[in-house]
Amino acid sequence: MVLSIAMTALLVADYDEAIDYFVGRVGMALIEDTDLGVGKRWVRVGSVDRTVLLAKASSPDQRALIGRQHGGRVGFFVNTDNFEIDYARMSAAGIAFTQTPRYEEYGSVVVFADLYGNLWDLIGAPR
Repeated sequence: MVLSIAMTALLVADYDEAIDYFVGRVGMALIEDTDLGVGKRWVRVGSVDRTVLLAKASSPDQRALIGRQHGGRVGFFVNTDNFEIDYARMSAAGIAFTQTPRYEEYGSVVVFADLYGNLWDLIGAPR
């Protein structure tokens, strides 16, 4: 038997502002937005085979964790097939990069903070 992670959840304050950010500014695709009733939605962004579930925080304990899900460490990783173009596009869209791009053995990388403060790596193929 082979197990694999299907998706990961990201606590958000509001579905629509998170969709606007991740789809409109970061450039992810909106894969699904299904109304589950009573103020809940099943919202997935990313790509067909790798998604992030935007999970609206529903309690004070959950709201306290928005933006701090990984204790200040990079917790999410986004691959790109054109690092320079995506970096320029995201910069123009106002994405908050925390550093300038660097070039590692595994590829081009730069860290950005999402609208809540969670840290993400944007990673391109090695040069």
